Amino acid sequence: MLIPRSILPIIIDKIKSSNKGIVIYGARQVGKTTLVNEIVKKLRLKTLVINGDQTNFIDTLSSRDLNKIKSLLEGYDLLFVDEAQRIPEIGIALKIIIDNIPSIKILVTGSSSLDLASKISEPLTGRIWTYHLYPISFLELSTKYNKTELDSFLEERLIYGGYPELFSIIGEFQKKEYLQILSDAYLYKDLIEFGDIKNSSKIRDLLKLLAFQIGSQVSLTELGNSLGMSKDTVAKYIDLLEKSNIIFRLKGLSRNLRKEVVKMDKIYFFDLGIRNILIDNLKQLKDRNDTGQLWENFLIIERMKMLAYTQNQASIYFWRTYTGAELDYIEERGGELSGFEFKYGKKIGKIPKSWSENYPNSKYSCINKDNYLDFILEK
Repeated sequence: MLIPRSILPIIIDKIKSSNKGIVIYGARQVGKTTLVNEIVKKLRLKTLVINGDQTNFIDTLSSRDLNKIKSLLEGYDLLFVDEAQRIPEIGIALKIIIDNIPSIKILVTGSSSLDLASKISEPLTGRIWTYHLYPISFLELSTKYNKTELDSFLEERLIYGGYPELFSIIGEFQKKEYLQILSDAYLYKDLIEFGDIKNSSKIRDLLKLLAFQIGSQVSLTELGNSLGMSKDTVAKYIDLLEKSNIIFRLKGLSRNLRKEVVKMDKIYFFDLGIRNILIDNLKQLKDRNDTGQLWENFLIIERMKMLAYTQNQASIYFWRTYTGAELDYIEERGGELSGFEFKYGKKIGKIPKSWSENYPNSKYSCINKDNYLDFILEK
């Protein structure tokens, strides 16, 4: 089933209106190649495809020889480089093309920012637009389904996540098998290759611990003690996992109030299917004791997708005080603070007194099963 990706018209518009290159980041199997194929189809430009997982033309592209590169690109309107992080000196090569062959458009994808970011950030400063492709979002599903239908998909997404291929797989066993293969075959591929990780079992053990701590502040020291590794090594691994589009961190909001807790981050997963397969729990919600954690992770990542795809800039945090007052999610947009409390079910939360006192001009909302679609589909 082909689900329209929200980012597609944005990228097409940029390709048509800008001379800069386009870089799309996203985890493996998230649909980057399918997205680019749709873009190429709609643009109808003669396109040269170079895949970093293969060998064709890579030596020429990495040669730094302008004449060789011009010869390679002659007659083409668009260069599509897939899995670009695997191509030596790709940043320099793209800089040469952008600076010397302005007639050709450039579209690049990478499954990991581990190596690609370092290869392109310096040579391509000011020369590229970057975008992030996530697993399928409710915002994207809303182009095909109404709110009643979307609500009926909720439990499925909380358990199996949003990787595109899952939408065409029927059967619980088959979905579990897909997630297992995805986890085993792709999750650590770039980590091991570019992150200098010798033992992927340590990474998996760390991810399992993080999976059980969704919504809680994470102590690097405690994680290190549990895994038999140093605090610095844990910090390095978490950074690599974040750059590999597996997890992301949420920092505590602080306006220098001494009672606000900000030393430890919260960590969430980009995809709940990956999170659940790591702890081998794909049970239905009625048989789980972590529904609240899933709900919190789901709402935050879906909100992040919506903000990215609607091109709304926002700084995001959680908020907590030493006295126990807390809000699950804080958003700062246009200089305005909004605090959100998440309740699975239909309960209505009450604004913490210390929040309203210290941030009197801020907003507060409780997000529950009645209004969550408005929260993640905001236009």
